[in-house]
Amino acid sequence: MRVFYSRVSSNDGSQNPERQLQKLKGFDYVFTDYCSGSIPLLERAKGSQIKKLIDDGKLSHLEIHSIDRLGRTTLDVLGIWDDLTKRGITIVCRNPNIRNIDDNGRVDKFSELMMSILSTMSQFERNLIRERQMEGIKIRKEKGLYSGRRIGTMDTTAGLLEKERSKMILKYLNKQYSYNEIARIVPCSRTTITKIKKAKEALQISKCN
Repeated sequence: MRVFYSRVSSNDGSQNPERQLQKLKGFDYVFTDYCSGSIPLLERAKGSQIKKLIDDGKLSHLEIHSIDRLGRTTLDVLGIWDDLTKRGITIVCRNPNIRNIDDNGRVDKFSELMMSILSTMSQFERNLIRERQMEGIKIRKEKGLYSGRRIGTMDTTAGLLEKERSKMILKYLNKQYSYNEIARIVPCSRTTITKIKKAKEALQISKCN
């Protein structure tokens, strides 16, 4: 099935999706979400319908007006792009004009290069954030304000599950996402997902005892 997807930030009339909804002949579905771009694509009202088509093996073509419709952050966009490409689902973006799979069923080399550049930029951003964190720690150490974690201490089970990333992992586990899907969306390792799952189970057991 061929789907055209658009998103605008509100449904109060201040933003109009008409600019995105052009040349729609030949699509089986046209979906428009009215929500913040911070909500992951497949968790949005219409995005969840796209997920069902994906899970049922019915989606073959997803078209969008601009690349940021897939997610707010570079990581969000790359995660969706990579996942659908591996599933053999064609993504066509009109602005910029790129697609993941060409008419011959092969990965489009130009688009692959573009996404590679995005991935490099994303890694660069993460490295900058890490460097700033380390610089901040160094300054605080010099001022005697940073003590760090005490030797031998570790997160409690409850504390671990309260972390934002842990909450996201548990949310996707509850929605029956696979480990590979969660690892791409969050992102994190399969080991981390297993750790969070076991921590949740241990906490539930302790509450029952």
